[in-house]
Amino acid sequence: MYYKESHTLILNNIARFIDLTELEKQKYLSLLTEIKVKKKAFLMQANDVTKYEYFITKGCLKVYTLDEDGAQHISMFAVEGYWTGDMASFMTKEPTRYFIKATEHSELLGISRTNYHLLFQEIPKFEKFYRILYQRSLISYIQRANQGMSLTAEERYIEFKKKYPKIVNRITQKDLAGYIGITPEFMSKIISKVNRM
Repeated sequence: MYYKESHTLILNNIARFIDLTELEKQKYLSLLTEIKVKKKAFLMQANDVTKYEYFITKGCLKVYTLDEDGAQHISMFAVEGYWTGDMASFMTKEPTRYFIKATEHSELLGISRTNYHLLFQEIPKFEKFYRILYQRSLISYIQRANQGMSLTAEERYIEFKKKYPKIVNRITQKDLAGYIGITPEFMSKIISKVNRM
């Protein structure tokens, strides 16, 4: 069976945890919506209710909140092969606190809340897939919170470079500073210092 590139990418992501028959693959793909987001455009803004769980097939997006001074606090960057969204808003239909903005022209596959529940009825093994996905997401969140408390800004930057080598050169220094939790000026000094090491 021939699949377009975006479909191959998401099916390969799923195949890490569950096996699907050809029929199940076709059914799953039929439940997805293709979404395009231009660079600097929002996929989602604070106070929206999250309508989809998103899988990125092309591009880069940042997920962040704003503090009372308007400073961005970036919780993650999502590139090809990553899932993103606000799981809490998606599940509860409560407004999100997050903004998701494209830093590059991006293409995504989204599954709506209705199709998400239909998926579990039609192909129950997806419950296992999403359980693993959410567990890994929670582990990543806990590790990031622990790093924020126990590592210096320089150590957080080194860890980010090590863990996300494909992302570090695709984001601005300002966005990287928003992720590390420091000013862009301090970020610049850390990058210079680490590059000299």
